[in-house]
Amino acid sequence: MVPDRAKADGAQGEQALGSRAPEFVKARRMLHLSWQVGVFVVGLAVVVAGIIMLPLPGPGWVVIFAGMAIWATEFVWAQLALRWTKRKVTEAAQRALDPRVRRRNIVLTSVGLVIIAAIAGFYLWKFGLVMPWEIEDQ
Repeated sequence: MVPDRAKADGAQGEQALGSRAPEFVKARRMLHLSWQVGVFVVGLAVVVAGIIMLPLPGPGWVVIFAGMAIWATEFVWAQLALRWTKRKVTEAAQRALDPRVRRRNIVLTSVGLVIIAAIAGFYLWKFGLVMPWEIEDQ
């Protein structure tokens, strides 16, 4: 009999949890520990680079998820976090394709654009085409 967890993993086509290190590395405790430290350090460097890229130009979130994927090759907690993230992204993508949600998003975007146009129009009416830092007190 197959356990429920194994059935769920097999049904979704997900790999089993645990280390994906080569067998000769897993067979030697110190080598495996060194391997894990190396994977952690490389993953940490990639995640930190992604965090730095968030406010700067660059694909910050993509790099952060790449670092998580590096960690997921060795650590169960990262594998579970990555699975959860993939599931949530898939659910969000499916919800975004719902016609009612798309209509709502289009309406909200249109309302936002009208508000921004009204604010810009008021600014131009009040001050003309003058930069905010050049406005004198009236």
